[in-house]
Amino acid sequence: MKTIFTLAIATLLTVSGGAFAQNSAFEGMSFFVTSVGSGQGGDLGGLAGADAHCQALATTVGAGNRDWRAYLSNDASNFGDLINARDRIGAGPWYNAHGTLIAADLYDLHLYNDTLTAYTAVDENGNIIDSSRHDMLTGATQGGSAFLPDEADHTCNNWTSSDEGSANLGHSDRWGGNVSWNDTHVSAGCSQQALISTGGDGLFYCFAAD
Repeated sequence: MKTIFTLAIATLLTVSGGAFAQNSAFEGMSFFVTSVGSGQGGDLGGLAGADAHCQALATTVGAGNRDWRAYLSNDASNFGDLINARDRIGAGPWYNAHGTLIAADLYDLHLYNDTLTAYTAVDENGNIIDSSRHDMLTGATQGGSAFLPDEADHTCNNWTSSDEGSANLGHSDRWGGNVSWNDTHVSAGCSQQALISTGGDGLFYCFAAD
């Protein structure tokens, strides 16, 4: 009887301890890579649709009480209408689902960051993103800004195209600074298949802006 009672207490402590650890990690989570994209290539429903996708995925893991924003820029025909990815995500700090510090602030994220790697740029469940899906939609320069007005499409028509256009991409599995997490190359197109063929799956970064 004593042995059974001891085992029962040990089991209860293990379960409650595991739940506590999980909840603590999710409460502090303020950054993740989307585990799935829109399924429509570069058509995310615009910035509003991308933000809603971040919010929905965060909600599934108990972090929906925060204001989630997609790390995406918008193109524009003039400087005044540009939307910079870095201006949408708050001031930091940001932690992944495991409680690992991704960046202390915007400068740390864009100028000095060496923490975003395959092991830290995880999805909302804490899972590593497969290297075959490492292309992240950003539409941003390495400094986190939108591209200056030009003839190129950097954002799949401001995240509304699943056909024509292209998007600027970063690599979630950056190693040693040899590639950029937010500005590595452009996509082959904006369709789901074009993004897959380039090395992605229509995934993107989400940050808690509050």
